[in-house]
Amino acid sequence: MHENEKKFEGQLVPTLRQGIDIIKMVLFKELKPYLAKQHPHMTPEDIAQLTGAVINQLFGIENLEAAIVEFMRENEAVVQKEAAAFIENFNHLQIPLNDALRIQYLCDSHEGINSETTLKKAHHLNILIEEREVPMPGAFMGLVRSFGVAYNILEPL
Repeated sequence: MHENEKKFEGQLVPTLRQGIDIIKMVLFKELKPYLAKQHPHMTPEDIAQLTGAVINQLFGIENLEAAIVEFMRENEAVVQKEAAAFIENFNHLQIPLNDALRIQYLCDSHEGINSETTLKKAHHLNILIEEREVPMPGAFMGLVRSFGVAYNILEPL
């Protein structure tokens, strides 16, 4: 492998992970006001934690921070319910979520992490679009850019 190829490959995974994070921000922006309406008894801080917990659930992320672990223990049923209903409530975000999860799986695989259970859970939650091909990195980043600009996370070019 040439030096330029190694440099490109070394930058690709971190760039794709930044794209995944932008999709997570889009999900957060959509989900937070929805959850605030669904759970008016919760404080704004709890809504923010619930929103993060649902997104972590969708992406198979386990936050081990003590306060988050406690919140999850107390609210696990709500988190599970909201994650299970995500596509029903936000079907317009299925494609970016689907693609972000698949790209996350590829990045994880490249780094020696087995995140197959996350994809299986996404399949179970009807997030994965079976007939949709795994996006190429450039196509994924184009999708990320368009959603990032639309949600005022990224500046237009």
